[in-house]
Amino acid sequence: MEKEKMEVASELGSPTLNDENTGFLERGIKTMLSIRKSKRKSEKEQEGTGIWRRRLRSFQFPKSSEENKTEIPDGLEEIADKREAELTEGKPLSVMEINELIQKKQLLEAFASIKYMEDETIAERDADKYKDNPQELLRKTKDVDLLYSSITSVIQSIVVGTLEHHTVEEATLTSLATLIAHEEAAHPNTSSAAASGSDLLGAPRKWREEWRKAVIESTRKRVLNIPMASKEEEKAWLDLHLIFLQKYLLKDLLKIKSSVKKCYPEEYQVCKVYVEAFHSAITSHVQDLSQRPLELNELYSLLDWVANTYHSELLLGHSDLKPEVQAENLSPLLTTADWDRLENDYITSLKDTIKGYFGRILSMEETEKWKNEIPPEVKDNLYQSSISFDIQTVLSEHGHSTGCMVVPPGAAIMDIIGENTKLSGTISKSLEEKTLQLCLAEMREFIPRFGEKFLEWYTVHDSPMFAPYFAAYINSFYDLLSALETVFKVNTEELQKILAALTKNFRNEFLNKLRTKTQPLLKKILTKDWTLAREKPTSLTAAVSQFSEHLQHTRQPLGQELLCHVHKYVVREYIAQIIKPKKKMNGEKRQQVSQRINEEAKILNNALIYHGSDSSWLLPAISHIAKIIGEKRKDRIKEYIKELAEDYPDIRKEHIMAILTVRGLGFTSRRTIFQQGFRHALESPDSEDNNTLFAEINVPAVVSCF
Repeated sequence: MEKEKMEVASELGSPTLNDENTGFLERGIKTMLSIRKSKRKSEKEQEGTGIWRRRLRSFQFPKSSEENKTEIPDGLEEIADKREAELTEGKPLSVMEINELIQKKQLLEAFASIKYMEDETIAERDADKYKDNPQELLRKTKDVDLLYSSITSVIQSIVVGTLEHHTVEEATLTSLATLIAHEEAAHPNTSSAAASGSDLLGAPRKWREEWRKAVIESTRKRVLNIPMASKEEEKAWLDLHLIFLQKYLLKDLLKIKSSVKKCYPEEYQVCKVYVEAFHSAITSHVQDLSQRPLELNELYSLLDWVANTYHSELLLGHSDLKPEVQAENLSPLLTTADWDRLENDYITSLKDTIKGYFGRILSMEETEKWKNEIPPEVKDNLYQSSISFDIQTVLSEHGHSTGCMVVPPGAAIMDIIGENTKLSGTISKSLEEKTLQLCLAEMREFIPRFGEKFLEWYTVHDSPMFAPYFAAYINSFYDLLSALETVFKVNTEELQKILAALTKNFRNEFLNKLRTKTQPLLKKILTKDWTLAREKPTSLTAAVSQFSEHLQHTRQPLGQELLCHVHKYVVREYIAQIIKPKKKMNGEKRQQVSQRINEEAKILNNALIYHGSDSSWLLPAISHIAKIIGEKRKDRIKEYIKELAEDYPDIRKEHIMAILTVRGLGFTSRRTIFQQGFRHALESPDSEDNNTLFAEINVPAVVSCF
């Protein structure tokens, strides 16, 4: 007997039986033979041996799936029978020996031995062998459970290593699937009740569930181990991390489809399980990233990755993953609340950025344009505002960039709005709308601020560039509104009101500056030097032309309207100077004054018409007054007054009285003219075409008292 044991031990340890060519199949046979008894006296024992032999053979040679089924080598069963006949007595493997098999990942052999140990313990328990020694039953039960737990740990390790290793050990994974199948066959009890004590014997180990848990854990570790630099180390840390995340995830999914999937039976749905596990891990990771304090470029990168990259052909939608990977039914990476929060954070951050862009536009205008009095360019006969600037210069000089907005050279405010709106639109329609509304709100704030700064600057600095800059800015802002309406189909009614107010302020300042330049020249009218032509008639015209010539480069109809304001202002102020109380003039001087007024009126009118004024209705006003002043015959004066009243129905009695006073007529003569048919026409006339001139001219009190 001792000799037979030695022979068995010698044979189990022989190099021949450990040769790789025999593989795990022959090692299973050796294990089977070592645990058999050499002689069995009763029929029951012989029957039990036959049952175990059939069970072990069934375990060793499974048919797991059609593509992975293993053929039994010819003669292998005869080898097993021969070995069994040669052995007269066998000995089961010890716990340590089984554990050694587990550590070597010889899981099929280990499971066979554990199952034999488990069955033997169950049989002995049922035969009341441990009635007097329950601690021994507990010890054996614990051994079985610990050995099964060790296999569970190795299963987890193998699954986790599947993603971590560069190559896939297909034989190991195939063996793993076979192991799980035989454990499920060996423990068919599907009760979910928790087992304890001796109840652990024969309990299902649920290794398929452990496999699924290991898949989830492996994907979680994989995602967490993807490189991610700190913001201090790398400014574009999130962009780089998301690139790595896309790269590693795609690589893993391709490996799962091409190499891992075929190692498992179809029922495992390997691709589906891995995709769902990865999705869960990435969802958790993205939600973690979304909780961090992110800057504008980082917010854009994260939103763009979630909205566009994740489901695109760059990742889950890759052509090589079809049809196994179907991401249509996956839950969103971000909850609605998290998505809305990120969008709002993006808009808040973008607001500061847009405000900063507009602020730098204003700063550059002041420091580079106004200060150096650089004239605006003319394109299509219109002044082009320097607001159409190279934003790349702004970004480089001020070191500011969103990190996501790409604006072409030569970009202007419209480009800032357009590019940011376009980028936001690639993420979601709601973000696009929020961005557009933000830009419009910033425009509503920027236009008045720009106007105030511009007027403030030119109130202090008397520059000849005021008029061209004024025209250029008005052109730009109105063009911007037109573009917003055309491109984005937005309602610009509020912006139009703001721009109309700005235009009015600019116009008033324009006229104030014109008044400042022309008042000293207007005050010389009817003075001695003026009458004697020592003051050239072109002086006033030159001053007016200096302002008016720039209005022809202003967009229509605004330029035309402003030029009409200038034309009316000149005529109105000219008349106001004429009717101011002066010393009485003799007939000769009245003739000189009349001639000089006519001459200057023609020069002024011709200049304004040349610059584009269409206010031809203003032309006769000064000429009528010149005729009245120079006329000797009173009946002719009455005719001239009548013509003046017909051409300018807004003229009042006090205006006529002032003009007649300049003519040198006395109170009685003036009253007589009114009593001869002008009273009713001059009491409350209205201009049919809303053109008013004399209604805007104040008559000096000393004249009105007459």
